[in-house]
Amino acid sequence: MKLEQIYTGCLAQGAYYIESDGEAAVIDPLRETHPYIDRAAKGNAKIKYVFETHFHADFVSGHVDLANESGADIVFGPNAVPVFKAIIATDGEVFKIGKLTIQVLHTPGHTMESSCFLLTDENGNMNSIFTGDTLFIGDVGRPDLAQKSNVTIQDLAGFLYDSLRSKIMILPDDLIVYPAHGAGSACGKNMSKETYDTLGHQKAVNYALRLDMTKEDFVTEVTDGLLPPPAYFPLNVMMNKKGSDNISDVMKRGTQALSADAFEIAANETGALLLDTRAPQTFAKGFIPNSINIGIDGAFAPWVGALIPDIKQQLLIIADEGREEEVVTRLARVGYDHAIGFLSGGFNAWKIADKEMDAIVSITADELSVEVKRDSDFLVIDVRKPGEYSGEHIADVDNFPLDFINENMSTVPKDRPVFVHCAGGYRSMIYTSILRARGYTNLIDVKGGYKTIKDSGKFELTDFVCSSKK
Repeated sequence: MKLEQIYTGCLAQGAYYIESDGEAAVIDPLRETHPYIDRAAKGNAKIKYVFETHFHADFVSGHVDLANESGADIVFGPNAVPVFKAIIATDGEVFKIGKLTIQVLHTPGHTMESSCFLLTDENGNMNSIFTGDTLFIGDVGRPDLAQKSNVTIQDLAGFLYDSLRSKIMILPDDLIVYPAHGAGSACGKNMSKETYDTLGHQKAVNYALRLDMTKEDFVTEVTDGLLPPPAYFPLNVMMNKKGSDNISDVMKRGTQALSADAFEIAANETGALLLDTRAPQTFAKGFIPNSINIGIDGAFAPWVGALIPDIKQQLLIIADEGREEEVVTRLARVGYDHAIGFLSGGFNAWKIADKEMDAIVSITADELSVEVKRDSDFLVIDVRKPGEYSGEHIADVDNFPLDFINENMSTVPKDRPVFVHCAGGYRSMIYTSILRARGYTNLIDVKGGYKTIKDSGKFELTDFVCSSKK
C-alpha cells in the first residue's frame, strides 16, 4: 500500500494519493492534475476513483479534469447533486482499490453532503480516515457555510455533533486522521499546525470531542467567534458543483507575455486589475500606479479570494521573472481564471521603458517611535485579525482588520499621516497598496510589523492575553 499526503501550504490544504496493486485513488485533489497523473504513472497504476469529501468552498477542485484525463469515476457522499457525471455513494458503501477498501461514512454538519472515507488495509485492519472538513486536527469544520432558509447554523452544528459521535469517535484510537486542512485555513477556527494525528490523541485534546460535551455545549462552542467567510467561498462551491474551465485553457490565457507597451495598453483598455505579486518591500520601492500588492510568498490565494470580490475580474500580473506560471496556477486554485497576461521582464521592464511609477514610504519601528513623538496629529492602525489584536497591541491604537478593508476604509483620514502595521509586514502592504490605489497618499507602512514594534521596546503595549483565555 502506498499512501501519500500532498500538502499545499499556501491553502493549508491536504490532498491524498492512495495506491495498491496497480490501482489508485485520489482524495480532494487540487486544480492542477499533473501531480496525481505523474504519481500514478510512476507506480504504473491506474487512477480508479477521485473521492470528494464535499463541495469545497475555499478552493476549486481538480476532480472533473482529473476524471476526464484518467478515466476515473468521481465519488461523492449522500446528498451531493453535481451537474457532471459522478457516483453518489450510499452511507456505508465500500469501494475497492487493489487490495484495499474505502468505506463512505456520511457525516453531515460542515455541509449536508460531507462524508469521510475509512481506509482498510489488505489484512482487513482499519488504517486511516480521511475526514475532509468534518474533523480537523484540533478543531472541527465550521457549520455556517451551507446554511439555508430551512437549515440554520445551529442545525448544522447539531448534525456535526451527531456525525462525530456516531460515525468517527466510535472508531479505534490508533486510526490515523487525515483532514483536508490545517492551520491557516478559513474553514475552521483553531486548527493545529500538525497535518495528521491519531484519533485517540484527538479524543484527548480536541475541544470538540470531549466525552462530557452536550450537544448544546458543542453548538455554542463551535459557532462562537466565527468570522464571516470570504466572499469567494460560495463562488468556489458553485464551480465545484458545476465544473470549471479546463486548467490548461486557464493557464494558456493567463501566461501570455506582454511587453511594457502592450501591458500598458491592456491596462487602459480592459479595466483589468493590476496585481503585483512581488515581496512587500520590493513592491514599496517602486510599482505601476494603481496596482495592488499581494505577495506570492505568503497566504496569496486566500487573500486574493478575500479581497478581490469579483471572481471573474480580469487580472494583469506583475511577478518576479520565472514565477508567472506559479502565480496563474495559484489564482486558478481559488477560481480566479481570468488572468489575461503578465508583464514580460517583470517590473524592471517597466522601468527600462521609462513608464510612470509610484512608491510607498516604509519605515522601521524605531523610526515610527520618533514620528509619533514628533507629531501629535498622527494615527497608527493595526490591520491584524481581531483575535491577534485582542491578544496584544499598541495602547490606544485601533484595529482595522484587512479582512474588512471595504467596511472601515471610510474612517481612515486622508489629511494626516497614517502609519499601518500588521504582524510581520505582509498584510500592511496589501492594505496600504489598496488604499493608495483609491487615492490615499498619506499611508506609511511599518516594515516588520508588530514583531519589530514589540521588540523595539519603545511603545506602550496592552497586557498579553492568551488566545485560550479569550
